Amino acid sequence: MNGRAWPSGGDRPVVGFIGLGRMGSPMATHVLGQGFELVAFDVRGEALEPLVASGARVAESAPGLAAMVDVLITMLPGPPQVAAVMLGPGGAFQALRDGAVWVDMSTSTPAAGRAAAEEGAPRGVAVVDAPVAGMVKGATAGTLQVFVGGDAGDVERVRPVLEAMGDPDRVVHVGLRGAGYAVKLCLNLLWFIHAAASAEVLVLGAKAGVEVGTLRRALVSGPAGSVLLERDIDGVFEGDYDESFTLDLVTKDLGLAVDLGRELGVPLELSALVEQLHRRARALYGDQAGELSSVRLVEEAAGIKLRIAST
Repeated sequence: MNGRAWPSGGDRPVVGFIGLGRMGSPMATHVLGQGFELVAFDVRGEALEPLVASGARVAESAPGLAAMVDVLITMLPGPPQVAAVMLGPGGAFQALRDGAVWVDMSTSTPAAGRAAAEEGAPRGVAVVDAPVAGMVKGATAGTLQVFVGGDAGDVERVRPVLEAMGDPDRVVHVGLRGAGYAVKLCLNLLWFIHAAASAEVLVLGAKAGVEVGTLRRALVSGPAGSVLLERDIDGVFEGDYDESFTLDLVTKDLGLAVDLGRELGVPLELSALVEQLHRRARALYGDQAGELSSVRLVEEAAGIKLRIAST
């Protein structure tokens, strides 16, 4: 820990965790499993029960938690929820002790936390962004990829906590504060561009009479192959559009990416179209429909389902 004691007085931090959803709950479990003292809070009391059974303490409020910990982790749906919990009068950020670190692992924008970082600097409160990739499966296995933005010293201080939740070889310091958010938005944006493009290509080939498995193998082995085609789209061939990540979250992330482009003056014409495709899928199939529902859109428009022939 760079030889610096934490506000609690030890060389190993007391960790707080706010946001125990499908991702946050297993992430917090891994922190506890690696021997860190853990304090948890969630508006849903039932979400706390498994952690309490494993030895975690519970705070009665987000500010109450902040006052008890050295490293505060938030894993929340997006910027509005982060702002509501952390920022403004009476928010949890103000309750952090001098020398503490706030690590936001939510998918957000580089602007998020900027005011908090400026406010916290005089009392030595650091802000680090560390969004993740790997979905619920990676969170459960403790193998998440973590994109970390922040001052190098602050990142190293919290690295052992991050490595408790992710693959240590893939906990990567990608730049200054905000860079982690930017990398995560770029990754999600490219994945959903791949999903929309793959949907059209696969349906086109299938409609032309090519067996879907044969078509997929040809594409994967060619110069336009991708991880999505090779692996991520497998469930679609059995009618599963992957509800582990739902369209309400998909459209939130795509909206953040397109908004970032607008803020930075980067033309994102293809990205804006892909965002609208997913918003149309959400309007048709609902908030909780799976992240690959853009494939379903093309299937239904063409009157064909992508199914691999049984052998």
